[in-house]
Amino acid sequence: MYKIMTLCWGPMFAASMLTSTMLMAKTSSNEPELFPVSSYLSNKHLDLVYPSIAGNFLVYNEIRHDEFSVVRVPVDQADMVGKRVDPMMLNEALREGVALNNGAIGYVSNRMGPMSAWLWNNGGDTQIAIANMALYRGGLVPEHLNTSAEGKVWCFDAALQKVRHNELLNEFTQPTHRELVGQAWRMYDSNYFIYKTGYRDTKKGTHNKFDEPSLFIFNRENSELSMLPKAFDGAISPDGTQIAFVRNVEGNYDLWLQNIDGTELTELTTETYGDFEPAFSPDGQQLAFVSNRDSEGSVRQTSIYVMDVKTGKVKRITNAPEASDGGVAWKDMHTLIFHSNRDLKHPRTRTSSNWNLWKVDIE
Repeated sequence: MYKIMTLCWGPMFAASMLTSTMLMAKTSSNEPELFPVSSYLSNKHLDLVYPSIAGNFLVYNEIRHDEFSVVRVPVDQADMVGKRVDPMMLNEALREGVALNNGAIGYVSNRMGPMSAWLWNNGGDTQIAIANMALYRGGLVPEHLNTSAEGKVWCFDAALQKVRHNELLNEFTQPTHRELVGQAWRMYDSNYFIYKTGYRDTKKGTHNKFDEPSLFIFNRENSELSMLPKAFDGAISPDGTQIAFVRNVEGNYDLWLQNIDGTELTELTTETYGDFEPAFSPDGQQLAFVSNRDSEGSVRQTSIYVMDVKTGKVKRITNAPEASDGGVAWKDMHTLIFHSNRDLKHPRTRTSSNWNLWKVDIE
């Protein structure tokens, strides 16, 4: 569906390709899957990314050319026609879809001019504003929208740097490349924001020219909006008491955890390479996340991992040698749903140009 032009860049490009080939060899295509992986929902004409699951509902983001919609389906019947939240006006984009356990759908839209967060409350056509007026006046550009299962506590992150603010508004409706659609963690790093033939590895010592974003936590019960500096990619625990997030310290992306009230800040990972996109298990005791720790920081080779929050023990879940696995969500305590650019016919040996949803059984 999307064509990528390959250009010859001489010796530097050849060296980059050689390094990439050597890296792929470390995870051989002949190695078996660590856990059973299968296609969950796919469409060769669409990109399906960032699944979100709560209760009996799956919400995912659908991209058809330059049209962005949010779709909700039963989690056990993902291929059926479900509830769609489509654009209401020309050039409107709806992204960042989030599932609530009562069937409601959270999302971000640019219908008010700048980007703002909304909630369709599983009835009628009314769309409810999630956060306060800072969003509608253009003071914040919400990204990575997330919530607790019942929708009382929400989080999102935003760039406070003015030049980045404007760039992200443009990127929301017209992504520079389809890679960014499935790797949203890259938006705040100058090394990975624009599509390139080769990338620097994500590791400590890599300089980011962009200012670090801030993470915002919104309590719908009392309308309190709090800010956590130098943080993004938040995930609210199922009971709404904790938030896991990502922090970039000198090129080293790690997972952090703290209580919603601001107490007990803890660094969960201290890897040399990148850990991103945390997602709490239904019981709140485990975190699934995305990392390139086993590809030595390669941007295009990411896998799914699961951590026991109490012990810190980490287990690798997926190991396709050429894939960008990401956007993980828990279907139940034994099954993860994620998006990937794996080729549907050759999921272990190739990548394809579009994103689909996959399932992995971890027990």
